[in-house]
Amino acid sequence: MSTITLSGLFVYPVKGARGIALDRARAQSLGIEHDRRFMIVDPDGEFLTQREHPEMALLETAIEGDTLVLRAKDHGPLRLPLRPEGPTDRRVRVWSDKCRAVFVGDEAAAYLSDALGRRVELVYMPDDAARRVDGRYVNRKERVAFADGFPYLITSEGSLADLNARLREAVPMDRFRPNLVVRGAPPWAEDAWTSLSIGSVVFHLRKPCSRCSVVTVDQATGVRGKDPLATLATFRARANRVYFGWNMVAEGEGELRVGDAVTLLARSYDDVG
Repeated sequence: MSTITLSGLFVYPVKGARGIALDRARAQSLGIEHDRRFMIVDPDGEFLTQREHPEMALLETAIEGDTLVLRAKDHGPLRLPLRPEGPTDRRVRVWSDKCRAVFVGDEAAAYLSDALGRRVELVYMPDDAARRVDGRYVNRKERVAFADGFPYLITSEGSLADLNARLREAVPMDRFRPNLVVRGAPPWAEDAWTSLSIGSVVFHLRKPCSRCSVVTVDQATGVRGKDPLATLATFRARANRVYFGWNMVAEGEGELRVGDAVTLLARSYDDVG
């Protein structure tokens, strides 16, 4: 059996904005440390994503010590505390979940409103305001920050290679905005995985990730197309949903490093494709 390794690690400090490639990261119950702890919302507290606002792909993020750095197109950098403090009295919504959050401040709101051409605010989720993961897919009370539904998303280079072989123009893995990428597994082998370990951390695969129009947004340009969603729909669809990657939860915490071995702990054979 071929060796499977962790080939990519990514964190997305601001939901919907550009991610950061890492060599190592701290895995925590809420996800990779700092993942989706910030979110852009409209004045009513509704979240914004690339589904309706593909230009968010152009909002760059960086972490420098205890500082979050934002860089919008045609704007200078904006530096913010990585863990803002303040009252958690801003009410926001992620899908059907209502959450408490910290309003990051007028400077961030003005910066992002100008960059996105609409009135928005930036909010932060403190540890004690985390949401519960959908109880239909977990046995315990796992929590998640501002990610769509789960703390982790894992994808496979083998599956991407198979998809790209079907496309007129290959797409990079960043279209799928994963946290963890693995190398060395056959295409779509992840459909049969239920548990795995990386370093000292055990992960449980809970739900295949149904994909939306975000995967059609070129993360380098913010321009939307039709693929790879249209092609995925020809061979990775079930019940009117299209799948690529798996949503996961973590058991325990620990450090992850690119190059770590991935050990498969349990499998099933209810394949998605």
